[in-house]
Amino acid sequence: MSLLRTLALLMLALAACAPPLAAQGLRERLQQVREASRRPAARPAPLPEGARALGDIAYGSDPRQRLDVYLPAQPRNAPILFFVHGGGWANGNKDNPGVVEHKAAHWLPKGYVLVSANYRMLPDADPLVQAQDVAAALATVQRRAAEWNADPARVVLMGHSAGAHLVALIGAAPARWLPRDLPRPLGVVSLDSAAMDVPQSMQRPPLPGVYRKAFGSDPAFWESASPWHQLTGQALPMLMVCSTRRADPCPQAEAMKTKAAGLGVPMRVLPQALSHGQINHTLGEASAYTEAVDAYIAGLLPR
Repeated sequence: MSLLRTLALLMLALAACAPPLAAQGLRERLQQVREASRRPAARPAPLPEGARALGDIAYGSDPRQRLDVYLPAQPRNAPILFFVHGGGWANGNKDNPGVVEHKAAHWLPKGYVLVSANYRMLPDADPLVQAQDVAAALATVQRRAAEWNADPARVVLMGHSAGAHLVALIGAAPARWLPRDLPRPLGVVSLDSAAMDVPQSMQRPPLPGVYRKAFGSDPAFWESASPWHQLTGQALPMLMVCSTRRADPCPQAEAMKTKAAGLGVPMRVLPQALSHGQINHTLGEASAYTEAVDAYIAGLLPR
């Protein structure tokens, strides 16, 4: 019996005897295990013809402060899609399976530069420090954009899971995080964050161990790391993709949209009948979902 199958059976047994809320978290973790078992082993993904990758560009002194840049065949004033991976604020990597492959295949031929960034993680860096890392990585990309024939004024932030929380936090109050001497990103695409309202999530954390390690027990810290609580009238436009298979992401995204509307900030919610992992690793495949995200991003770019 494989290790993954053994782990899955153990988690099913635990879910059967757990209280309802704990069982929900165990079921979500089991779904992640199943999805991981279906993905192929990590290997370099082929890039579209003529494209090339620049790996491990430093934006700080820590080994985790690195990013990869994927260039289209002939970049010319190229828009930049800046991606932040997930992993519960404690795991994950910029080149994990499902992070880059389909996004590169879809957006590089359209002339975009794709960036995938790492950041420091728990227990060494809490989510606020992680957001600082993402902001520093973004600033490095914008300052070096001319080297890649990219446009520092045409940047869209995208992140999945914990990465979705981090880009949403930056997008909610950009003046808090971003240098004033650089152009503001044009918008944010948040892929299935269940931490738009951190205090609400901490009352019933989807994965209690993960959320408590990330956000601790201080309600003041929860609010400081909560996109909904930090939202200002200067927030970036945002598309929030949410899985209808999970309890929290869509209601929190709708609440974020409602508050933003009162501040005059345009935000959209895109529910998808996909699992948490599928929302990330199928984006870029031929589908109505990819077309909707693509159209949103294209609509942010200056004509």
